[in-house]
Amino acid sequence: MGKPTGFLEFTREMPGKAPAKERVQHYNEFVEKYSENKLNEQSARCMNCGVPFCHSGCPLGNVIPEFNDAVYHKDWQEAYEILTSTNNFPEFTGRICPAPCESACVLGINQPPVAIEEIERHIIEVAFDKGLVQAKSPRVRTGKKVAVIGSGPAGLAAAAQLNYAGHNVTVFERDDAPGGLLRYGIPDFKLEKWVIDRRVKLMEEEGVVFQCNANVGVNISVNDLLREYNAIVLAGGSTIPRDLNIPGRELKGVHFAMDFLKQQNKRVSNRPVSGSDIMATGKNVVVIGGGDTGSDCVGTSNRHGAKSVTQLELLPKPPGERTEYMPWPTFPMILKTSSSHEEGANRQWAIGTKEFVGDGNGNLKGLKIVALEWALGQDGRPGSFKEVPGSEQELPCEAAFLAMGFLHPQHTGMLDELGVEKDDRGNVKAGEKAFQTSIPKVFAAGDMRRGQSLVVWAISEGRECARKVDEFLMGASQLESKDHSLQALAV
Repeated sequence: MGKPTGFLEFTREMPGKAPAKERVQHYNEFVEKYSENKLNEQSARCMNCGVPFCHSGCPLGNVIPEFNDAVYHKDWQEAYEILTSTNNFPEFTGRICPAPCESACVLGINQPPVAIEEIERHIIEVAFDKGLVQAKSPRVRTGKKVAVIGSGPAGLAAAAQLNYAGHNVTVFERDDAPGGLLRYGIPDFKLEKWVIDRRVKLMEEEGVVFQCNANVGVNISVNDLLREYNAIVLAGGSTIPRDLNIPGRELKGVHFAMDFLKQQNKRVSNRPVSGSDIMATGKNVVVIGGGDTGSDCVGTSNRHGAKSVTQLELLPKPPGERTEYMPWPTFPMILKTSSSHEEGANRQWAIGTKEFVGDGNGNLKGLKIVALEWALGQDGRPGSFKEVPGSEQELPCEAAFLAMGFLHPQHTGMLDELGVEKDDRGNVKAGEKAFQTSIPKVFAAGDMRRGQSLVVWAISEGRECARKVDEFLMGASQLESKDHSLQALAV
């Protein structure tokens, strides 16, 4: 424990951010770093509690009190080794994870929790700055070949682990660069793409091969992969968006959120943009969906110079703090205000969408909405709803972005050709303990298996799947699950 009285002496302080009016002028990250003194104080707040619930709150099982202690003592080598023993990519989670570990922090019972996510980000960036992050090759190669399809966080984690185990790993990515959702879903103002490039370069130095513009089931034969590789990991994302089938859906100006975000990320990276430009400049924007993707549309629209930005959510406004139905250490469904909301957005809750309104020439000009009245169930969660009579109104809207989540992975092409069994939700059916599909040598991990989820869950899935693949190939595995270090496998 770094400082036994730290949690009594210091309160939670987050790093500063560039002013909203300044940061909407660019697409760069804008969160500052802690000063050395502030970082020391924030790590000192960790209580080294008897039962660290943060471990169970984190899907990766990160060893949080120990790396906090190392940060307090400025032992960066130890902090880095502890952190990366469970998390392959802390530079990703330290930027874009919703930090369920903080919701489970024991200090959070009656004080603001430890700033775990920010400390994690600082550990990995200090480690890179100090040259502690070095390519590590496996001691021996097994001669086994593994194909990982999809280079999002689940695919990258599976590839890294399987490579450390000594297998020859090739990652197939249908886009023009690796990263999946990290590259073409998360805006640059939350995750600059050099962060991904830095990690991919390191993985290549360690022996992982990346093949981009490789769309399995289209320009890469499924049968060739089944024949040439000893195992295949399906790690594509949950890419089929939930649609909004109301009158006027066909109007020009109604777009899926990811089409909008992907185009902008390509512009920022100076990569070719396919299709007609989707721009919010000078328009009244309505974002339908109150989650992280919707928030990203808000931030991107503000940077485009939208005339106005409104974000609609079907569910009622969540409470500002825990209720009796959200006891610690569960992850609370409370109101969250993102940095994009700080930059400007009219947020409305309990709203139903009725009709997209056209201008007579096929263009979107408005959106009819109605207020909803929700009935809460015995668990405090919203149950049924009804429209509030007389509450209908029309919002001016020339650009609408549908950010209502995702249904399942794309079936046409690879999955249909493989013929793997799917579950009731349309995801690839693979056991939670074995990650094995109905085809014995084919495994699945991440959103493709569990459905739309968090980046931290994707990394956890990739790591656990890699262990099962290793067992399948070798009969046993040196890749330990969640709370064991992998570093002994590399030199």
